[in-house]
Amino acid sequence: MQTDDNTRHAEKMARIKAARDRMMQEKQGEKGLVIVHTGKGKGKSSSGFGMILRCIAHGMPCAVVQFIKGAWDTGERRLLTTHFGDLCQFHAMGEGFTWETQDRERDIAAARAGWEKAKQLIRDPSIRMVLLDEINIALRYDYLDLDEVLAFLRDEKPPMTHVVLTGRNAKSELIALADLVTEMEQVKHPFRDGIKAQPGVEF
Repeated sequence: MQTDDNTRHAEKMARIKAARDRMMQEKQGEKGLVIVHTGKGKGKSSSGFGMILRCIAHGMPCAVVQFIKGAWDTGERRLLTTHFGDLCQFHAMGEGFTWETQDRERDIAAARAGWEKAKQLIRDPSIRMVLLDEINIALRYDYLDLDEVLAFLRDEKPPMTHVVLTGRNAKSELIALADLVTEMEQVKHPFRDGIKAQPGVEF
């Protein structure tokens, strides 16, 4: 009986492998992707930084522009600037969450400065990935012109450059433009139980 189960399992896995191999042979193209991480769940920025670390591991020059959390002393900022500054540029352009600054004009100016830096980095063909951390928040509050951002990504991004845009409430037009979109869904969060943000988990 055990032998029959093992034989059936092996045959099933062989069929799956053959189908996967055929599918992978058909997918040979490469291109620079527009990647969006959005949703109410935790992990949007974390996933973006994971991609940045993958680039570094492959020796691919990359860059980060932070639009909101620029004032935070985060673990990823420490790691990247201290150990990988030769491969990853890090630009903290934000001044904190909007409820902390309470100054719309200042927030708009910071977002515009971040976007100008982002465009400069994306235009550089030697940089393979640019993470625009929390840019979706700047777009949500109209600190940046959505049409301008979409036009730039569509018309000026070098063909092999990946651009990752994170933050809640991604605009539907950005989702339509993107090649890869992931929505993080919140199931449970310790904040609701009185647990504050902690190093190594949130920052």
